[in-house]
Amino acid sequence: MIEYLRTPPGRERILELVAAAGLSLRQALRQKDTPYAALGLDDPNLDDAALLDAIAAHPILLQRPFVVTPRGARLCRPSEVVLEILENPDIGRFVKEDGEVVDRRQAF
Repeated sequence: MIEYLRTPPGRERILELVAAAGLSLRQALRQKDTPYAALGLDDPNLDDAALLDAIAAHPILLQRPFVVTPRGARLCRPSEVVLEILENPDIGRFVKEDGEVVDRRQAF
């Protein structure tokens, strides 16, 4: 596990994670409880370089968690998305961080 606020990933790694998860960099931006609006990041004219600059200055702008396994990479929001890439996803029920119970049989 990498604590991204203490050890933010570099630009290349961010691009690798986002691409591996099948997302655009803009889709990987976190808006809530971040300086997203104050920085004007909703401007569709901003390119990936500008978005990466913003993430470098404010790592909290990067959605999380990204999870990488031999079966692929995903932005695991909601957390049960991780089941798509676990080598043994048949874990039965689990409880999310907010207390919601997820039944593996209902996740897909």
